[in-house]
Parts: sequence; C-alpha cells; structure tokens
Amino acid sequence: MDAAYESAALRTRVEQAFPHLDDGEMERTRRFGLERRFAAGDRLYETGKPSSGVYIVLAGHVRITGRDGHGHDVGVTEHTRGSFTGELSALSGRPALVDGVALDEVQALLLDASHLRSLLIADAALGEKITRALILRRVALLESGFGGPVLVGPAASPGLARLQGFLRRNGIPSLVLDPGNDPDAKAFVERYAPSPRDLPLAISPDGRVLRNPTEDELARRIGMIDGETVERLYDVAIVGAGPAGLAAAVYAASEGLSVVTLDARAFGGQAGASARIENYFGFPTGISGIALTARAYTQAEKFGVRMMIPLAVNRLVCDPQRREPLALALSDGRAVRARSVVIASGARYRRPECRNLREMEGHGVWYWASPIEARLAAGQEVVLVGGGNSAGQAAVFLSAHASKVWMLVRGPGLASSMSQYLIDRIAATPNIEVLTRTQIAGLSGTPESGVESVTWRNAATGLEQAREIRNVFLFLGADPATAWLEGCGVELDAHGFVKTGTDARAPLATSVPGVFAIGDARSGSVKRVGSAIGEGANVVAQIHAWLAGPVAAVAHAVPSVATA
Repeated sequence: MDAAYESAALRTRVEQAFPHLDDGEMERTRRFGLERRFAAGDRLYETGKPSSGVYIVLAGHVRITGRDGHGHDVGVTEHTRGSFTGELSALSGRPALVDGVALDEVQALLLDASHLRSLLIADAALGEKITRALILRRVALLESGFGGPVLVGPAASPGLARLQGFLRRNGIPSLVLDPGNDPDAKAFVERYAPSPRDLPLAISPDGRVLRNPTEDELARRIGMIDGETVERLYDVAIVGAGPAGLAAAVYAASEGLSVVTLDARAFGGQAGASARIENYFGFPTGISGIALTARAYTQAEKFGVRMMIPLAVNRLVCDPQRREPLALALSDGRAVRARSVVIASGARYRRPECRNLREMEGHGVWYWASPIEARLAAGQEVVLVGGGNSAGQAAVFLSAHASKVWMLVRGPGLASSMSQYLIDRIAATPNIEVLTRTQIAGLSGTPESGVESVTWRNAATGLEQAREIRNVFLFLGADPATAWLEGCGVELDAHGFVKTGTDARAPLATSVPGVFAIGDARSGSVKRVGSAIGEGANVVAQIHAWLAGPVAAVAHAVPSVATA
C-alpha cells in the first residue's frame, strides 16, 4: 500500500484490506470464475467505467492507481499471486473508482458481480475475508478522495457542501480543490466558471465539467444511476432505502426473492443523517447513522438487491382488475414491475413558516448534520430547530465544532420528545443554549452569499431577535412522503400516513392487495430505528404469503404507465 493512499481505516488493518488467498482458497474460487490473460500494459479496469468484477491474481503483477485531481496517477497498491482486485463497486458493476493495469503478463480469475455474490454466500469463510476487504478499500477511498468526481469551489461554499454531503451519504468519494489556495483550481475556475453562479464545478472521471450541478445531474454523470431498461418482473419493489426499506431488502433477498430498492436521494433515510445513535440495541458506544445503514446497504447488495439510487418514484400504478402486476412509474420515464410493493418512503422533516427558507436550502439551511456541514460551522454560532432525538444528536455533535448552538424548541421543554440521556447531555454541554417556546421567523441572504442572519421569535412574548448566523439546521417533526400514492387507492389517515392492518393475518398490508407499508410512512408506527428494522423483517413473511396466493396467477403484461 502506497503512503498517498494511507487512511485511518487502514493503518491498523492493512492485512485485512489486502489479504492473500492461499492455494486452497484460490482453488475454491475456481468454479465461480473464468480465467483471463492480460499482456503488459493492458487495463483490467478503468476509473469511471463499469467494473468488470473482482480479479483473483493467479500469476503476474497488477498495479492499482488513483487520480489526484491534478491529472496525476497516485499509487494505491500492487497485486500479486493470491491477492485480488476490487472494492464495493465490484458487487454491483457500477463504475470503478481506480485504475488497474497489468505490469507484466497476468493470469487472473474473473468473478463478475453475479458470480462474486454467489461466492460470498456459498463460502462463508472466504465471503467474510473478501467482503471485509472490499469495505475497507471503499472506506480508504472515501478518506483519500480517489475515484469520484473532483469538486472545485471555495471551501466555505454552501454549494460545495451540498454536493459533498450528497456524495458522502451515497458512499461516493470526492476530491475538493479550493481556488483560494490551489493554482490549478484557480485556473480551472477562470476558464469554466466566468460567473459565481457557475460554482461549484464538478469534474467527472471522464473529464466532463458540470457547472453548479444538481444532485441528479451529478449522479447521472458519474454513473450512479444506470440507464438499463427495467424489463424484469421483481418479486418485491421497495420504495425507500432507510432502515425499514433496507431491512426488508436484506431479509427478502436472503430468502430468495428478487428485490429492487429505490430512493430519491440516498440510502439511510433520516437515520443516515444521525451523527450518533446511542440507544440502538447492540451498540453500547453508539454508531453513526451512516455507518449503520451503509452496512445494511452493502449487505443488501451482497444478496443481489438491485439498488436504483437516486431515483424518484412518481406514482404507483395498480390494475383494479388484478390482471397485471403492480408497477412504479419512475421520474426518468422508466417503469419497474413487481408482484408486490413495499412502501418504506418514510417521512421528511417539515419546513417551518420562515421567510426566505426555500431559497436558502442548500445554501446554509441543512436538514442533516455531517462532518461536512460541521466544517462550515467551525468556530461559528449555529441555529438548530427541533426537539426530538435527531435534533438532540445533531446539537451534541455540532457543539464540538461550533462556538455556540442555539437550539430552538417550539414547546415548553424537551422531556416529551427526547430521550433522557440526550436531555442530560445537552444540559451538561456549556455551548448549547435551549430556547423554549421559540420559533425561527426569517432568514436573510441570497443563494449566492448563503444565509447571512437568522431571526427567531418567542411565542410567549412576541419578541424577535436577529443574529449574524450563517448555518441553520432543521430537525422538525416529519410529514409522510406518500404523495406518490395518490390515485391508486392506498388508504391514508388524516395526516397522510399509510393505513395498515385491515387483515389480521397481514398487519402490514395496505388497502391495495400486494402493497405493504413499513417504517415511518406507516400510520401508527413507532418512529425509532429499531422498530423500522423490525417491521422490515416482519413484512417479508407477509410478502411470502401474498406471493403464494392470488398473485401467482397475475399476468406478466406491462401496465400502461403513460395512460394509467
């Protein structure tokens, strides 16, 4: 492993990240792969192009390099007999994040994504060794920044933080170049960003430059969203990749069902934005939401779940006569057919009534608190709105970076909405000040400058206070993300959450046969990570019962999404 690739994740775990297979282990992989030969200089894979899978080196030497954002190759490692190439992209066939070149004549065993997953499941010992290595290598890429897009813009730019946060939550590495201290970045900005509105720039691995792209534009450019047709009829389509959706995906796929999971933004849902979850069973020292849900995401891919993220579902298409499968109409014009659908779309944090709020989203207004946003707020005062557990976790996390955290709580206190351990921790943190019966009232600033000041109002006195604050974090109560169900007959309660339980034999079934609801989107659910995961596991048995029943006779014709 070269020094430039070193990361905290690898310093004490190099042997786990780059293990060697002995002759017996190599022999056990042969029935899963095909032998390939490469001449010196041949590329086994290339950054930005779909990964061919994992190569187990039988003879020869393979050099792995990353790209540093300045057009230079940086050494990562060199594979020899018994070692294997690849990281997590090998499980899905998504674009590779590094380059692999044969240094001499190389003989290798290729395991494509499908056969790699078969090996991981069939051979538990080898599966553990290989999976751990793939995960550690991805973590190291995230820390080094190799393989993903290069982002160019001022370090304090909210737009830069927006793109960094999006990539980080999806497990995609990125390099950041600041034109304020990098001559190459400055020259690049002068050439490609004549207006401040063009920043930040995003340079994809194929060299294309995107000016101030949306998350969807960036995702498509770097290959996060595949363009393949969706012709397969899945056993289960899951809408939402939070804890509930991921749990359902893992359990369903591990039991042999074909599964597709979709999410409009990133895996993890609201839980993925939690800085530290300390009351989740089995983690006495706590675990970050992204770490917990990233493990589940990898586990789902290991069992063959097709992940379509980020991709929004526009609507659910149902055939009232039950002659055709269910279908999901997607935002890119495609449709996914499935014998059953699981609603796990969760809920979104509410937007308070606040002047200039929508214009400032992504420009100093955040709905999560990661190290990226914390860096922007370092040494500054911040405002955090909300009184639930997620708000408490974020306040404690931000207090380690910000000079002061103003915590605005609409009610008389925290006891009715927050776990006691968090209340105690907030009380013991000197730079967190809780303002009760207080609401955010207005923001000043522009999308170009970001938030410049924040005004809040005391509901009891009517008095307003304004302070020069540039970052606002919103963790309010959530509204269900169920608008996409309109017109299909799925019954909702008065607040828009999905009703379930009309059939005692299938308590997670909705009013539409074959459609189930779990997690925060379900009416009456307990809004906790553990509960969501439990529902994701429980729904699979009910799906099995449904698939064994009337749905077996459903025709496989594609519903007319355009006219439904």
